[in-house]
Amino acid sequence: MWAREIVAGRPAWRHTPSGVIFRAVPGGTFRMGLSDAELDAVRAIERADGADDDLEAFFAGAVRARPVREVRVEPFLIARHPLTVTQVRHWLPEYEDGFADSASSTARFETDLDGLLGTLPFRLPSEAEWEYAARAGTTTLTFHGDERPDEDQVLDDFADEERTAAAENAFGLAAMGSANEICADEWIPHFMDAPVDARPRTGDGPRVVRGGAGDLYPWQGCDEWLLLLSATRYEFQDFTAVRPVAPVPTGQGHAEHTANGPDQASTL
Repeated sequence: MWAREIVAGRPAWRHTPSGVIFRAVPGGTFRMGLSDAELDAVRAIERADGADDDLEAFFAGAVRARPVREVRVEPFLIARHPLTVTQVRHWLPEYEDGFADSASSTARFETDLDGLLGTLPFRLPSEAEWEYAARAGTTTLTFHGDERPDEDQVLDDFADEERTAAAENAFGLAAMGSANEICADEWIPHFMDAPVDARPRTGDGPRVVRGGAGDLYPWQGCDEWLLLLSATRYEFQDFTAVRPVAPVPTGQGHAEHTANGPDQASTL
C-alpha cells in the first residue's frame, strides 16, 4: 500500500492505490500560536504598507490564536499538498468541483465532505499538527520569514512539478496556507487550557480551518495575505480543502526534530 520514493529530491511515501504523496514529519516540540514577535512583525508590515490595509480586525482577533504554548508532536505522515480533484475521485468517482480549474487543482468540499471523510483511509490533522507542519521549524509569520507574503506563495494547481517543488517548506510540504484546510479540532476561539500534545480538541461544533489565501485570489487588497500566516485560524463556514495525515508506516524510524532551540523560547 505504501511505496518509498524520491519526489523533488526529497524522500516521500506514496499511497499506491490513490497516488497521494505524503511526507514524513519528524516529531518534536514547537511554540504554537501567534507570538508577540509575530504580532510585531505584522505591525511592521502595516507601517511599511501605509494605508494599503486596515489590520484593526486582525489585531482585535489575535486572541483567537493565543496564548502561545509549547506543544509536543509525534512523527506522522501528511500529504504533500491538499487533495486534488483527481485524487478525490479515487474515493468518490462521481465527485464534481465547480471551484477547480482542472483535475490537478485543489479539491474543495461543501456537501461532499462527510462522504469523503467516511471513505478516506486517513484522518484529518489536528490543528497542532497542521501548524507544526506549516512552520517546519520556523518561528516567523510564514516559513519564508517575517516579510509580507505575496501571490507567489499561493498555489492551487499541482500539475507543474517545478512550481510545486518551489512552494515546498523545509518539511517538503507545498502550498501551506493557500487553501482553507480543515482540521480535526472543534472550533474554540482561543488556546486556553489546550492540551500540550498534538491531540485535537474534538466536539460537535464547527471545525477549525487553517489557510485560505488562495481561495480569495485574485487579491483585492483586503488583508488576504494574512491567511498565509502559520498561526492564522478560524471557524469553518462554507467550503474546505483536505490535506490528510497518516501514521508513519510500521518499522520506519525517523529522527526527532526540535522546531525551536533554547534561544527561541517565548516568554508568553
